[in-house]
Amino acid sequence: QAFVSGDLVTMDEEGYIYFKDRTGDTFRWKGENVSTSEVESVVSSIIGLRECTVYGVQVGEMEGRAGMMAVAESDLPLDLPGLAEGLDRALPTYARPLFLRLTPTLPHTSTFKLKKVDLQREGFDPTNTSDRLYFRQSASFTHLTPEMYQDIVTGKVKV
Repeated sequence: QAFVSGDLVTMDEEGYIYFKDRTGDTFRWKGENVSTSEVESVVSSIIGLRECTVYGVQVGEMEGRAGMMAVAESDLPLDLPGLAEGLDRALPTYARPLFLRLTPTLPHTSTFKLKKVDLQREGFDPTNTSDRLYFRQSASFTHLTPEMYQDIVTGKVKV
C-alpha cells in the first residue's frame, strides 16, 4: 500500500527509505513540515504593504530546507529587529525563515503568480545575486557576506 503524502523519498538496496524533499508549497526543516503560505501570511502582517514570498533553500548537506523570505523593497526602510521579533512571536522556531532577500521586485509568471523556483534555485548564495541578503542571528538579521555563506554551508555557523 501507498499514500500520497507530498514527501519525496528514496530507497536504498537494503530497503531502507530516506526522506529527500517535499513537493508542493511546503518545505521540511528540522523534521517538521512548514507551510509557505502560513509563513507568508505572518511575514505580510509584520512588514505591511510589501510583496513577499517564502520558500525553502538547501543549506549545505543538511537534511531538508531552511526557510527563506524574499521581500520587495519600498521607500520605507525595513525594520529588521522588528521583523525578527514578530516572527518569534508568531511562528515556532522551525518555521521561522533563517534567510532574507531584499529585492527591487519579485519575479512573476504571465498570470501574475510569484515565481519561487528561480529564487529557490539561487538560494542564499550572495554570489548568485546583487540583491541584499541577510541571515538570522540572535535578535535580528545580519548582512550575509560570501565568507558567512561559506561558514554556514560548511557547518562552521550553526543554523
